[in-house]
Amino acid sequence: MDFRSSDTITGPRSEDVLPTTATAAVKVVIVGGFGVGKTTMVGSVSEIRPLTTEETMTQAGVGVDDNAGVETKTATTVAMDFGRISLSEELILYLFGTPGQERFWFLWNGLFEGALGAVVLIDTRRLEVSFDVIGRLEERGVPFVVAVNTFPDAPHHPVEALRRALDLPDEVPMIDCDARLRTSSRDVLMTLMRYLHSLAVPLA
Repeated sequence: MDFRSSDTITGPRSEDVLPTTATAAVKVVIVGGFGVGKTTMVGSVSEIRPLTTEETMTQAGVGVDDNAGVETKTATTVAMDFGRISLSEELILYLFGTPGQERFWFLWNGLFEGALGAVVLIDTRRLEVSFDVIGRLEERGVPFVVAVNTFPDAPHHPVEALRRALDLPDEVPMIDCDARLRTSSRDVLMTLMRYLHSLAVPLA
């Protein structure tokens, strides 16, 4: 390739460069059904400009993708979302959001490799889309917490009713959140970190 003197080669933005103090990194995956807010959560909490792979939905998905309850959604993640958070000067948290449509779930194998844990994001308007997601995590033995994304028109259910509906063990944390808000998404991730720590450090 012939680069002329007027050509400009740019690198990452200064705010996206990994801190020189970083010495360790951990990986967390955000999962959930189609349209539950995974891309929104990654974007709201990431300290860098998130990488997304959203594509416009086309007629090819008609009859294949279940978009009941989210008919107005016009784009969808086809590979992954990626973001980053500095937990401290030395420790970095990498976030990976999975695609929601079942036809893209084969990509989960690579995304889960090396992950410490997961956040299951749910929408109470379409609770049934979470059943297979949770089942897959349990089959893989991946620790997870459940975050209930509070959509404005979503029905509110008592925590115990949701646990029964999801067949969720008592020890698995469940937290309400608004995936649009950085502080709320951060609280979800901190809940996961505390849960993972409790699993790693058994009670005396």
